[in-house]
Amino acid sequence: MAQLTNKVALITGAGSGMGREEALLFAQEGAKVVATDINEAAVQAVVKEIQAVGGEAISFAHNVASEEDWQRVLEGAFASYHRIDILVNNAGISFAQGMLDTTTEQWDRVMNINLSSVFLGMKLVIPHMQQNNGGSIVNISSIAGLSGSSGAGAYTASKGAVRMLTKAAAVDYGKDNIRVNSVHPGFIETPMSAEFVNNEQMRAWFLSQTALPRIGQAREVAQAVLFLASDASAYITGVELPVDGGVIAK
Repeated sequence: MAQLTNKVALITGAGSGMGREEALLFAQEGAKVVATDINEAAVQAVVKEIQAVGGEAISFAHNVASEEDWQRVLEGAFASYHRIDILVNNAGISFAQGMLDTTTEQWDRVMNINLSSVFLGMKLVIPHMQQNNGGSIVNISSIAGLSGSSGAGAYTASKGAVRMLTKAAAVDYGKDNIRVNSVHPGFIETPMSAEFVNNEQMRAWFLSQTALPRIGQAREVAQAVLFLASDASAYITGVELPVDGGVIAK
């Protein structure tokens, strides 16, 4: 039996990269997928891929930093599927700039998209999960949320905060049978990382940091997210799971 049969999963940032792989994999495992992304055309294309092989999915354009947009998306999701069993807060941006060179506007943008979006998603979805006697939330952080990252103060701060917000929610809502965990990808080949991964010098540096001698694939992150979203991890909450080829181990 598929791991997510009869489950409804909302995945943000599902138009490309790790979010796209999560949406495709969840649908393959039997979930009804609510796929959202700021890029409406991209997320519509992902839904068409799912539907083409017999899966069930709907898409919404979604500014995850907007509470009004969250409310609109959730209204649409409940109109179609009536519940949400799984929330994957995957949407985010990368921002590599030193703290002293970061403007207040840039700081706010990184925090709104990477952190406030996670807060909004949980704040608005958890009450419905409470009514349904449980659920699973997976928040996508980064290895930058586990250790300092040079030249990326705002990004590192946002991802570290996602890690701790995850733990706080896990402690608060475990009594409601709601599990909340975070995934911390390392050097993963995605459209967002392409300019770094495809740079020969940067790629060599990435590989020097990992224990496994290769760059990770988005599908491998999706497999970890699937584990935490599914009943296979029924007694796991409040943990951070690195998917990093051993960067943190070194």
